[in-house]
Amino acid sequence: MPLISKKGNLMPESPIRKLVPYAENAYKQGKTVYHLNIGQPDIKTPQVALDAVSVHSLTTIAYTRSEGSEGYRTKIADYYSKHDIHVKHDDIIVTTGGSEALMFAFGSVMDVDDEIIIPEPFYANYNGFSVASGVNVVPVISKIEDNFALPPIEEFEKLITPKTKAILICNPGNPTGYIYSKEEIKKLAAIVKKHDLFLISDEVYREFAYDGIEHYSILQEESIADNAIIIDSVSKRYSMCGARIGCLVSKNKDVIKTALKFAQARLSPPTLAQIASEAALETPQSYFDEVIEEYVSRRNTLIKALQKIDGVKVAKPKGAFYCIVELPIKNADDFAKWLLESFDVDGETVMVAPAAGFYSTPGVGLNQIRIAYVLNNDSLKKAINILKEALKVYKD
Repeated sequence: MPLISKKGNLMPESPIRKLVPYAENAYKQGKTVYHLNIGQPDIKTPQVALDAVSVHSLTTIAYTRSEGSEGYRTKIADYYSKHDIHVKHDDIIVTTGGSEALMFAFGSVMDVDDEIIIPEPFYANYNGFSVASGVNVVPVISKIEDNFALPPIEEFEKLITPKTKAILICNPGNPTGYIYSKEEIKKLAAIVKKHDLFLISDEVYREFAYDGIEHYSILQEESIADNAIIIDSVSKRYSMCGARIGCLVSKNKDVIKTALKFAQARLSPPTLAQIASEAALETPQSYFDEVIEEYVSRRNTLIKALQKIDGVKVAKPKGAFYCIVELPIKNADDFAKWLLESFDVDGETVMVAPAAGFYSTPGVGLNQIRIAYVLNNDSLKKAINILKEALKVYKD
C-alpha cells in the first residue's frame, strides 16, 4: 500500500474542528450544544454585501486578476488610509481568506527548515501552515498571569539564529484577545530592523478593540516598511467567514512580486466573493459601533461568570472575541470529549476548544481551553453555568 507523506503525517489536527464528530453524536442524542469552540460570529453580514451579490449583472463568472481586481484593491487601500495605514493598491494581493495570505507570506520569505518566532498561545493553524511550508516554529511563551502581554524582548533575542527569518504576531490576538500596545509594536520593529527579519502581523481583528484601546498596526511604523507584512481578512470584520476573502499587504516590492507568483499558481480569488467584499467596504460606522458594543457586553458577561467558578483562571481580553481559560483539570482534550459524550444539564451541553493545540511547546496549555464569545448573552450564561456544573462532577 502506498504511504502517506511525512509532511502529511506531521500536519496537526485542528483543536477547533477535531471534536465535531462528538458534537454530531450529541445532536443525535437530542442534546443542545452551545458552541464556544469556534469563532463563527452570529452577527449578521452587512446587507450591502449581500445585496451586491444578489443583484450583480454578470453573465459569466470569470477569473479575476491573480492579485484581485484593481477596483477592489484600490478601495482596500482607501480603507487602510482611514486607519493611518498608507499603502497603494499594488501593495495588496487579494487572497482566498487570511489563511492563503499566510501561506503566501510563508512561501515568499522562508525556505524549508527556516525558523519563525511566534508568541504562544497562537492561532492553531499557524502550526499547520508551518508544517505545510516546511518551516520550524520557535515559540516564545506569553503567560496568562501577564494577560498574555508581549514577552520581554530579550526572550526574542535569545531565540534568533541564522535560520530565523521572521516574527509572527496576531494583533488583536486569537486565542488570547490581547492587543499589543504601540510601545510593544515599536519594540518588535526595533528587533526585526536590528536582525533584518520580517515582521508578519495577522490583523484580521483590527476593528475589535475595546475599553478605549486603539489598534496600532505594524505598517504605521515607517522604519520597517521593507520588513512588514500584514495579513487581513473580511471574515470576522463583516461576519463573512464563508466568503473566503483576505489579503496580503506589504510595501516591500519583492515580497509582493514573489507572493504574486503563488497567487498566479492558484489562478484567482473567488469572483462573487470579491464583489461582496468590495461592497462590504461601504458598511457604515454605525454597524461596527453596534457590533463592538455587543461584543463588549458578551465579554463582560463571560468574564464575570467565569470568575465566579472555583479554581478557574481567565485572562481578560481587550480585543477580538476569544479568551483563554485555565481549568482545575489535567487534560482539556479529555474534558471536552466528556462534555459532549457524557454530560448535560437538562439536555444541554457545551463544546470548547482545548488550548494545547494553540501552543507548539509540548505539554503546555493542557489544562486550558479557548472560548469564543460569539453567542448572545443568554446563551453565554447558560453555557458557563453548564461548564460550572460539569467541573463539580468531572474526574480526571
